[in-house]
Amino acid sequence: MMPANTLRGDGRTDIEMNFDQVDRGGSGLTEDVQTSYSQAMEAETRRQPGEIRDAVLSVLRVHPSGVSVGAIIRDASRLIGDDVRESSVRSYLRLNTPRLFHRLARGRYQLAAFGDGPTATTNEGSFRTAVHGNATLVHADCLEWLEQRAPNSIHAVVTDPPYGLVEYSAKEQSKLRTGKGGVWRLPPSFDGVRRSPLPRFTVLSPADRVSLGDFFARWAAILAPALVPGANVVIAANPLLSYIVAGALAQAGLERRAEIVRLVTTMRGGDRPKGAHKAFADVSVMPRSMWEPWLVFRKPLEGRVQDNLRKWHTGGFRRPSATQPFGDVIRSAPTRKAERVLAPHPTLKPQGFLRHLVRGVLPLGEGVVLDPFCGAGSTLAAATRVGYASIGVEKDPEFFELADRAIPQLVGYQPNGGC
Repeated sequence: MMPANTLRGDGRTDIEMNFDQVDRGGSGLTEDVQTSYSQAMEAETRRQPGEIRDAVLSVLRVHPSGVSVGAIIRDASRLIGDDVRESSVRSYLRLNTPRLFHRLARGRYQLAAFGDGPTATTNEGSFRTAVHGNATLVHADCLEWLEQRAPNSIHAVVTDPPYGLVEYSAKEQSKLRTGKGGVWRLPPSFDGVRRSPLPRFTVLSPADRVSLGDFFARWAAILAPALVPGANVVIAANPLLSYIVAGALAQAGLERRAEIVRLVTTMRGGDRPKGAHKAFADVSVMPRSMWEPWLVFRKPLEGRVQDNLRKWHTGGFRRPSATQPFGDVIRSAPTRKAERVLAPHPTLKPQGFLRHLVRGVLPLGEGVVLDPFCGAGSTLAAATRVGYASIGVEKDPEFFELADRAIPQLVGYQPNGGC
């Protein structure tokens, strides 16, 4: 009897002969193992550079308090659309801890930006950032920032953009800050109270309106890839210019879903003819503004609403309660003086209104809310107050510094004595 695994007459061992016999028996075991391994390696090498990194970062941004490696692998696979190797994820996490991640416990990680500790001001790539808890403030042009954003990494947008761009140009901002007006209307004091400046959209030329449409068309086209399917995009507007913005967003492939009415009486409109007040005492040139439109768009779903909710956690609005649906009319007061003192921005929206709106845009309460024109950071403050992760992008250096100071104060602000 020959010892086990000895050489046979053809130069092969018994074990090799046994594998041959298994193969000839029809199982194809060796071939299957080699094929599966080759396919796995081929799939891994076909990935785009940074694809796993972007997916891991996107998953962790949705979970400010941290998440298990198993959940990271599961959700990253959903984002990429293919299984992600566990070793790849663990290796990336290990190599970037503690620079990017905190290891909370065995197999559980958190983005370092969301960890406990003092507010951090850092440079992320070429952009300066300031982190306040689960809110990240970025000093950048939002178009440049969005062009570098990973696909499918933003779950909702809530923003009050500059209308016409003219009023937020360096020239017009200089006029505003020196009190010289320009496109900004500086109202006289009323009952001893100095009123906030308002942009005069009626002075925009046809060329300004074309530029407005071109800007928002480009913005929406760059924004769309960064949104997850089903992401809500809610934009403050005004009746004079909302049609231009709505057309630009629709052109980018976003679906118009609704229009939210903020019921608020402002000082805009209702005036008698300039220079002829007495001659036409019974005439208002324009109706007094008693509401503010907020356009609601959505990135197209993947499949049914329920499919999209399960995969992306988006596709609808969060109900205020089990018995009350999210409504398209929100009663709101003008921003009070006490709040403006905390964040003296010319178009500051009140926290009471923003908290209600921001809470609603993430139907399952999970994801990242973006404000690409964040001004004083009021959207980020509202998101923080309701427990959401958020990112705000602001181009103006003075407003960036203002937001950095104002966000923590707005988070603690109590409108009318409550939340």
